[in-house]
Amino acid sequence: MDLINFLLRNRREVLQLTGEHLLLVLVATGAAVAVGVPIGILLTRRPRLERPVLAAANVLQTVPSLALFGFLIPLLGAYGIGRLPAVIALFLYSLLPIIRNTFTGINGVDRGIREAAEAMGMTGWQMLTQVELPLALGFIIAGVRVATVIAVGTATIAAAIGAGGLGMYIFRGLRMNDNTLLLAGAVPAALMALAADFALGRLEQALAPGRAERALRTLKWVAAAAGVLLLAGAGVWLARGAGGGAGARVAVGSKDFTEQVILGELVAQAIEGGTGLRVERRFEFGGDLCHRALLAGEVDVYVEYTGTALMTVLKEPPLPDPREVYRRVKEGYAARFDAEWLAPLGFDNTFAILVRGDEARRLGLRTISDAARHTPGWRAGFGQDFMSREDGYAGFARAYGLSFAAPPREMDLSLTYRALAGGQVDLIAGNSTDGLIDQLGLAQLEDNRRFFPPYEAVPVARGAVLRARPELRAALDRLAGAVPEAEMRRMNNEADIGHREIRQVVRDFFARHPGIVK
Repeated sequence: MDLINFLLRNRREVLQLTGEHLLLVLVATGAAVAVGVPIGILLTRRPRLERPVLAAANVLQTVPSLALFGFLIPLLGAYGIGRLPAVIALFLYSLLPIIRNTFTGINGVDRGIREAAEAMGMTGWQMLTQVELPLALGFIIAGVRVATVIAVGTATIAAAIGAGGLGMYIFRGLRMNDNTLLLAGAVPAALMALAADFALGRLEQALAPGRAERALRTLKWVAAAAGVLLLAGAGVWLARGAGGGAGARVAVGSKDFTEQVILGELVAQAIEGGTGLRVERRFEFGGDLCHRALLAGEVDVYVEYTGTALMTVLKEPPLPDPREVYRRVKEGYAARFDAEWLAPLGFDNTFAILVRGDEARRLGLRTISDAARHTPGWRAGFGQDFMSREDGYAGFARAYGLSFAAPPREMDLSLTYRALAGGQVDLIAGNSTDGLIDQLGLAQLEDNRRFFPPYEAVPVARGAVLRARPELRAALDRLAGAVPEAEMRRMNNEADIGHREIRQVVRDFFARHPGIVK
């Protein structure tokens, strides 16, 4: 019932994400059919190409989806984030079953039938179009069927690079510890895969040898009409999804965790209420994709953290002084990226080293140094970001002389909270403003050696946009100091624990502080 109520309450967004997911699949598999079937036919005419072509398609099939997205982002430059790389990745994954089934189906045509056709004086083209393809069509549709089901499942990962689709709900559910959100993404995706499998299975049966001639004529007209509509729609859709900074709108971005989505919505509503500009929300970019999107012009403003910018983007060593860190990132971004750091929002979201509350009380733990005496018998779990950063695990462990019973378990940040509360690990690195700290009864240990630099939350905007729209700067300046840590944790709690809609959480914030938006 919770799932049904959620789907009904959010039906507009559900339909939007389902449509995005469906278009990703249709565009990618349609392109794979257009390319894969001719390649399969070519292999039947040039047998020596069979091994290298199928081997290459096999290799593409084995590359993990996130890794493939990562390869495509730098290759595509300004178009490396959003729908275009997602479509290309799904297209590459769909090629193998289509090529292989086309090749197998045509090669499987009975030799006697071919000889009879040759005896009737058929040309090679006539043989292909009037004999081989009609007899192999069932095999080809079976390949399309497999490719489509694979694409439906893989498309959920595309949400990590800003391509939208039902994966948005799955990532949100993991992040917010909300099974209803997980099901809101997983169930429609599963139903879509089952529907595609059923429909293409029936088509495969209809195109079986002996029954294919009439069905084939109908299929040609349907395919031609669908192809024209799909190409027209896909062209508009991809152009909108891969476009740069053009157009009379401001694109607001966010990273892929609750606080970032809240801050993105906060910035968006401040702009809408203070300027009247149209805002495009481009939320939940994974990893450093928000920064890349800013440089590519796909995002005009988002909220970044000073310590992250200093160490991860500018590659400078950590510093303890918040004012010096802010000065360096402001100057570095202006010189290197033509991007401006505005005034801090008012809170510092540093890494929070967390243990279970009952364990902290039992052992009398207050600081990280207190815990260091016990870590040789503990298990640790950290997010991928913390494991890979200069200000992450390697430097942190050296600074405190930490050792664990086994190498730290690396997992999604949202899952580390569950693992700690459930006893699978004994120490994690969360975020100091996360609502799950209070909900799960976790204890934050003091960074007594001041290893972590300050992580003040600050809006960062493209310089060109601020120069072109001075009213945007004025709206963002009114957010200066407006979000103290208590307010940020309150909003995180409302979203993560209360499962309230983030737009409403932010509206309530502005209702409590009516002077911010004028």
